[in-house]
Amino acid sequence: MLNFVRRAWAPPVSQADLERALWKLGVDGSRDAICHSSLSSFGNVVGGASGIVKALSNAVRTIVMPSFTYYTLVWPTGERSADWPQFLSDDGPPFTSTSPVSRDIGRVSQALMEQADSSRSMHPALSFVARGAKAADILGVQTLMHPYAPIGVLYALDAEVILLGVDHRSNTAMHYGEYLSGRPMLERWANTSNGAVKTCYPNCSAAFNPIERHLTSLRSADVGKASVSVMRVRDVVDTTRRLVERDPFALLCSYSHCRCSAVRDKIKREGLHARRDSILETYLGGTAVNERSSSF
Repeated sequence: MLNFVRRAWAPPVSQADLERALWKLGVDGSRDAICHSSLSSFGNVVGGASGIVKALSNAVRTIVMPSFTYYTLVWPTGERSADWPQFLSDDGPPFTSTSPVSRDIGRVSQALMEQADSSRSMHPALSFVARGAKAADILGVQTLMHPYAPIGVLYALDAEVILLGVDHRSNTAMHYGEYLSGRPMLERWANTSNGAVKTCYPNCSAAFNPIERHLTSLRSADVGKASVSVMRVRDVVDTTRRLVERDPFALLCSYSHCRCSAVRDKIKREGLHARRDSILETYLGGTAVNERSSSF
C-alpha cells in the first residue's frame, strides 16, 4: 500500500534523476544501447521527451530507438495474403526521412529523431533512429528483407537494452532472437515515394513478457512512477533464441485474429530452420552466433 501511494504521488522526474538511476544500473556512458520508452509512465518529467533524450545521450555512447511508421503499410489487393488485416483503404502515406514516428512507439523516439545530429534508417515501416559514435554502423545494415539487422550490430557491440517505463512487449531485440532461431517472418508491403515495396514483418510481441524470468543480466530501479530496466542485448537475443528452439511456439500470443496464428501455421508446415546472419558474423570475425552464444 505504501509503495502504491509513493508511486501515485511521486515528484517530478528530472534529467539528473534518470541519469543517476542509469548510472546505478551500470550504464556509465561507455556502451551503446537500444532504448524503448513511455513518457507518460513516469508522471511529470522535467523537460518532457527532450529531457529523457538528453539523459540517455549523456548515459550511453550511442542511443538507438525504433522510429517505426506502421501507417505506411499497404495491402495491395493483388498481393494480399490470408493473414493480412482488412483495412478500408490500401493507400498508406509514403515513407520519407521525416515521417512522424507512429504514436504507439512514443514521443521520446520522435524527440530523438528531431535532434539535428540524429540519423534515421530508411526502412519504410520499421526504421530506427540513432545518435552517437556508432550510429552509422548500426543503421547502415538494415534492408527490406532484414529489418532487424541493426540489432545484430548492437549484439556484436555488446550493447544494452534500456526499457523506460515499458515492459518486454516493447523489447525489439527479441525479434532478432526470433529471426536467428528460424521463426518464419511474414510478408508485408509498405508505401514509398516510388511505390509499394515488399518487406519482412514479424509476429506480434503481446506474449513477450515471460522472457523476464530467464534473463540473467536484468537489473531494474524505480524512477518517479516508472520502472527502468537494463539488460544486455546478447542476453535478450540468446535467451529468445533458446526459448524458441526449445518450444517453437514460445512467445507467440494466443489471440485468434493475430498474425501470430499465421506464424504458427508456417511453423507447423515448415518447421524451424536456424538462420545465420552474415552481417553479424562479419562483426564477430566470421563465427556464427549460435556457436558463440554459449560463452556469453
